[in-house]
Amino acid sequence: MPQSMNELGFYTLAGQPESTRELLDEVKAAEAMGIGACFISERFNIKEAAVLSGAVGAVSSEIGIATAATNHSTRHPMVTAAFAMSMHSLTGGRFSLGLGRGIAPMFRAYGIDPIKTAEIEDFAALMRKIWRGELVVSHDGPAGKYPLLTMGPQYASEIPLTFTAFGPNSLALGGRAFDAVVLHTFFSDETTERCVKAIKRAAEIAGRDPRSVRVWSCFATIGDHLPEDIRLKKTVGRLATYLQGYGDLMVETNGWDKAVLDRFRTDEFVQNFRGGLDMTATPAELEHVATLLPDEWLASAAQGSAAQCVEAIRGQFDLGCDGVILHGASPSQLEPILDEYRRTRPEGVFDHLPRNPAAPPT
Repeated sequence: MPQSMNELGFYTLAGQPESTRELLDEVKAAEAMGIGACFISERFNIKEAAVLSGAVGAVSSEIGIATAATNHSTRHPMVTAAFAMSMHSLTGGRFSLGLGRGIAPMFRAYGIDPIKTAEIEDFAALMRKIWRGELVVSHDGPAGKYPLLTMGPQYASEIPLTFTAFGPNSLALGGRAFDAVVLHTFFSDETTERCVKAIKRAAEIAGRDPRSVRVWSCFATIGDHLPEDIRLKKTVGRLATYLQGYGDLMVETNGWDKAVLDRFRTDEFVQNFRGGLDMTATPAELEHVATLLPDEWLASAAQGSAAQCVEAIRGQFDLGCDGVILHGASPSQLEPILDEYRRTRPEGVFDHLPRNPAAPPT
């Protein structure tokens, strides 16, 4: 097995898998290739985060694991605390509980209240107290009212917390209250650099060592060795789906032209399409969608030959990121890129990064 590259990660079950069992071979392959971390996204279908986390932990021995992300409001705090503690025990400390705000339109449809910054911060503090073996009595805060929260002192452990951040409030929260922050896909270089600085600055203001908060770029990695229809789905389809769900935030964060988003939304095909464009749109339909998106909106990704992809990945470290998630591709789809990356990887540069993707650098 090659040396673990703890500066690199991947998302298991990228896109719309036919079966959750695909995860088993993906994780084994990723570990064999030396990918340092496995990130787990959650959807309310066959991608429930606790189940997937247990499966990753069971079939691996080295790779770091993080949910990125689950939502604190969909489980009782003791259920989430026990989930994380179980994973911590199962993996020998390789697990990080990762939280996020969720997608507001989906939450509204399901009757789930929107998540506020204060709730997440309060919940994160509760998790740390429970995991340290403390007795929490009569808690009354933004995360809710709870007469008693405890596992008992025999389970005292330090479990790192990860947060997926987007807007300025989330970035600041990540810096002051979490151990790692995962950025969003299709962030421009300027946006990525600004977000990294905002996170590190928030950590410093909170009296923390900014170097201890690891920032992960979520970087679409779609090499030209993949068939064109797959590349369309993982680039045009994925970005278009983000624009469907929270286009205003994407445009505002990147400083993009709002008029382009308006034209995208008023396009007859987009208006009448049901569901996410990356899920069921045909290649011909995605080719039409591509005409609605400027090239620069899709440029923030690793594309082209393996060497070009590796150059783009290394550029994320130059922007201040501590790690890069090779987003949107399975380990087998990343193989030629990983071969090139490993061949040209600078010796010793990332030795300070532990395998837990949210544990502080040594």
